[in-house]
Amino acid sequence: MADAQAGTSQPARSRRRGRPGYDLESLLAVAVTVFNERGYDGTSMEDLSRRLGISKSSIYYHVNSKEDLLSLALDRALDGLSAVADEVRASDVPAIERLERLVRASVGVLAERLPYVTLLLRARGNTGTERRALARRREFDQIVADLVKEAEHDGDIRPDVDPAITARLLFGMINSLVEWYRPGRADTAASRAAELADAVCAVAFDGLRVRRANPARSSTRANAQADR
Repeated sequence: MADAQAGTSQPARSRRRGRPGYDLESLLAVAVTVFNERGYDGTSMEDLSRRLGISKSSIYYHVNSKEDLLSLALDRALDGLSAVADEVRASDVPAIERLERLVRASVGVLAERLPYVTLLLRARGNTGTERRALARRREFDQIVADLVKEAEHDGDIRPDVDPAITARLLFGMINSLVEWYRPGRADTAASRAAELADAVCAVAFDGLRVRRANPARSSTRANAQADR
């Protein structure tokens, strides 16, 4: 009898840990999907409960409130962006190269954490959590603007465009990817993200970089003009 009781109690404990079949990570993924579909303000815990197929008390087993889920989701996006910014700032290369590395890495974060970045970009500051997230996002935007200014000072970015506008246009293009980019199959997601980063950098930096004249061609042109 004792063995039979032991055999039935273990599955019960396992089910409780799963709540049922959901850990915090999978619960968060579903919550972010619903937030993006309905809007955070338009989503209730009842909506999440129905989508997950579990009771609200099962959700509260993992988090204290809906805003806790929002905080975890926004941090997922911001932590990725902060990590690439820290890595780029620590590198000892010209500002234009750091800027391009930051753009490439940011596209990678967006592709890898697409639902979370989408939620971040739709945050409007309606809650304390959103306002804190927007403050962190402004810090990241300032890093981008500073790199643009430094690259312009180095003579690597055309000076006829205001650095603040350049920074906004650059990341406006990246942010717009959330509206249409879809990673596709898991086995090709990484290569697709790399191709996307190549395309963004080609479009952005071909237009931003100062085109330096080829010395040999400049000399030939000058000699031809002198012979006239």
